Amino acid sequence: MNICVIMKRTFDTEEKISINSGQIDESGAEFIINPYDEYAIEEAIVLRDEHGGEVTVVTVGEEETEKELRTALAMGVDKAVLIDSEELEEMDQYTTATLLAAYLKDQQFDIILGGNVAVDGGSGQVGPRVAEILDIPQVTTITKIEVEGNQATIVRDVEGDEETVEVTLPVLVTAQQGLNEPRYPSLPGIMKAKKKPLEKIDIDDLDIVEDELEAKTKTMGIFLPPQKQAGKKLTGDIADQVKELVSLLKSEEKVL
Repeated sequence: MNICVIMKRTFDTEEKISINSGQIDESGAEFIINPYDEYAIEEAIVLRDEHGGEVTVVTVGEEETEKELRTALAMGVDKAVLIDSEELEEMDQYTTATLLAAYLKDQQFDIILGGNVAVDGGSGQVGPRVAEILDIPQVTTITKIEVEGNQATIVRDVEGDEETVEVTLPVLVTAQQGLNEPRYPSLPGIMKAKKKPLEKIDIDDLDIVEDELEAKTKTMGIFLPPQKQAGKKLTGDIADQVKELVSLLKSEEKVL
């Protein structure tokens, strides 16, 4: 079984983000594998160990993204691919999905796994867009997958409930929290990762014209949410509290 994992490099979720001149300040920030993509990597390794085959992790990014690819290799992935996006001035989910699909369309795969969302942008668009371009089935927010032959039985999260679907391979799925517990890279895994293949691909190496990569969206502004203010405690009997609450909602919150 050949499995591909689409991965993204994101801010560490413990990082305190700051904004300078309308842009996210990345100086000194720690980057990690997108946590939802870790579920995808873990499940790909489990499926490979059960059915045999190979796991390839692929990402779009610049040279520093090799660190996260090496982490994936240390977890147990067989090989890694970096699609170098350094020459692109602007990118969005459309651009990323187009680059990933341009690479994947020439690969042999049974399953493509990705994270349900990225913790920085949170759009959840890239995986479904890749499936659409490749014209293969997609199942999002999965919490369980079992493969038998060329059929997969998948359980997916649907707003607090579950839905079970059956699909014919090849398929793209996106991983939801609860699918598994991602492993930590072991010391032997880290040592082996240094010798595993990490291929760097330039955009010119892909069968794609530059006009097809033009971003379809434009960021108008980036800002932090307002700081939480202290709450107010209402006093008096219930009738007085209701009157005060209504007054506050009208005069201060402007919601009535």
